[in-house]
Amino acid sequence: MARDTVEDLFDRYGPSYRWFVTIGGLTASFTMVLTGTIVNVAVPDVMGAYGVGQDKAQFLSTAFITTMTASQLLNAWFVGKFGQRDAFIIVLSIFLLGGLICGFSPNLNVIIFGRVMQGFAAGIVQPLVMVTLFQVFPADRRGTAMAIYGMGLVLALGLGPVVGGVTIDVLGWRNIFFVPLPLVVIALTAGIFLMPSALNQRKTGAFDWYGYVLLCISLYCMMSAIGHGQRDGWTSDRSMTVIFIGLTATIGFVISQLRPGSSMLDFSLFKNVRFASAVVVAIVFGIGNFASTYAIPVFGQLVQGYTATVAGFLMLPASLFVVMILPITGRLTDRVPPQYPIMGGLLVFAFGSLLLASADINTSFWTFAFYTIIARFGMSFITPALMSTALGSLPPDRLNQGSGTINFFRQLGGATGINSLVVVLEMRTQFHSDAYTVTQTASNSSTRELLSNLESVLTGSGVPASQASQIAIGHLGRMVEAQANTMGFQDGFLIIGVVFILALIPAYILARAAPNK
Repeated sequence: MARDTVEDLFDRYGPSYRWFVTIGGLTASFTMVLTGTIVNVAVPDVMGAYGVGQDKAQFLSTAFITTMTASQLLNAWFVGKFGQRDAFIIVLSIFLLGGLICGFSPNLNVIIFGRVMQGFAAGIVQPLVMVTLFQVFPADRRGTAMAIYGMGLVLALGLGPVVGGVTIDVLGWRNIFFVPLPLVVIALTAGIFLMPSALNQRKTGAFDWYGYVLLCISLYCMMSAIGHGQRDGWTSDRSMTVIFIGLTATIGFVISQLRPGSSMLDFSLFKNVRFASAVVVAIVFGIGNFASTYAIPVFGQLVQGYTATVAGFLMLPASLFVVMILPITGRLTDRVPPQYPIMGGLLVFAFGSLLLASADINTSFWTFAFYTIIARFGMSFITPALMSTALGSLPPDRLNQGSGTINFFRQLGGATGINSLVVVLEMRTQFHSDAYTVTQTASNSSTRELLSNLESVLTGSGVPASQASQIAIGHLGRMVEAQANTMGFQDGFLIIGVVFILALIPAYILARAAPNK
């Protein structure tokens, strides 16, 4: 097939080509994000199916996100080596194979391997699609282009838990791996005809296996240390060994990328203060965005007792609202300095997270959904302004590297955010459980009254007195557990809000950095 430039494809398909390739590319990136979030509502089912704790079950999510994070930096090399079209076809094929492996896997470890394959593909596709949209839209509409890109991601974030919940309740949790695959086939077909395929004129070096292996080791050790630290002990031999290996691999990766000819992370990009500030905001944005996306449906199931389907619907109203508002915020980005929508969005997201921190078992579905809408409303201002500013500060021949870099750090924040949130939930839930348990003594008049009333109701229903006492104590234990779970999640949402407030610092630096001429 001929090597087509963007101009060639515009000549072939006319002005409508811009929308053809946008729909085809967004279908791919939409499916990747959908696949990343669809498993969140399956965490309780996986815990039950394999008899594992939340720290292991959440690797269905973090294995995907961690691998996707590492492969973000491969986008520039893949596109330089194969061209956008062939790179698109290769990675979507890998994604399809990974989905089939997950669906037919005999155990949890094989599922995680399939998720690693899918994450590898997703990490390359997302910056590839972002750059394609940046190329086909004129300079004065690139904020709009990034808003359209963000619409696909936001819609996928909202629909993922819904699709996952319905699939689990109707077909069983294993089928969540098969549901997205038809969309991948559609995107693959569109990419064959619509993706530009002209190769970059700059010579592409050999694949940086050394750097990539070090990066994967670094990320795996970091995620493993965070994920297992609470269970194994933060200062245990295992934890300290993993941390040491991870730090060594991180240092080795940085050194490898400072060598001439390195192909993954170009540190010279950070000499651009505007780009560097956008990267820091992207990290914090990733932490809060991914952590809250994980926490909301799990909160709905573990605290409010919703089914997987209902818990999945908690985020849908917010996602639909953001999809409607993003075209407006995208046009706003084209007209005002980017620091204003970024800083305003951070404040609104933080406010929404603080509202979520007040939710408990008595919070109604629509009240909780409304709090989520407020938080996601803030995100609708951040996404187009942040991405447009980051890429707009770079020359055209650095777009693929810049796109991969900022997406890498955003995903790094996301992977760290989910893992760290799980640790926070476990630690704070245990803290509150211990605190409540200590107070449940014979000298506590409220506890005595509760147990006495329960025993009276049970004995009045014909339950023997000896059994009534045991049932009442068991009920008290479940009440303590439920309250501790609630307080743990409230602390988690509170921390997310604080993180977004802290992100105002790099956003302020971005505001003071003059755009590159």
